[in-house]
Amino acid sequence: MSSLIPNFPPNGVVTINRVVLKPEYTVDDLQERVALLCENVKTYHSETGFIGGFVALNSGQISNEGSTVGQAVESPLKDREALIVTFWNSFEDHERSHRSETFQPLFRNVLELCENGNEEIAYQMLWSGAAYSPEEARAAREAKERYAA
Repeated sequence: MSSLIPNFPPNGVVTINRVVLKPEYTVDDLQERVALLCENVKTYHSETGFIGGFVALNSGQISNEGSTVGQAVESPLKDREALIVTFWNSFEDHERSHRSETFQPLFRNVLELCENGNEEIAYQMLWSGAAYSPEEARAAREAKERYAA
């Protein structure tokens, strides 16, 4: 495994929440509530297992080159679906953070937005990596051409 996430331990945990917004809420509502939640996690759990995270919004684009089902033009969940991805030293650290008195009220505020309820799944990282620099990419191509059968 390469180190895309600085300080992420080889046995660390990745958690993913999938949020589908109820029709009466906007992306701005989501951003505001998730920002408060993330600030809380950074403030109170950076020293107790939290390593980092990100939130990604469904852009609506579907890759026909990378998909094997149909030839859809646009996702029906555009601007309604988001993934909240966090990185932790351990699952126990993650669970402890969620039991925090400061976390729970903010978490409930985010859940109010969710049409799909919430299921947060923990994953074990198998691989991560950053792109090669131009020099590294050139060397990798040359090695493949020279040694690949």
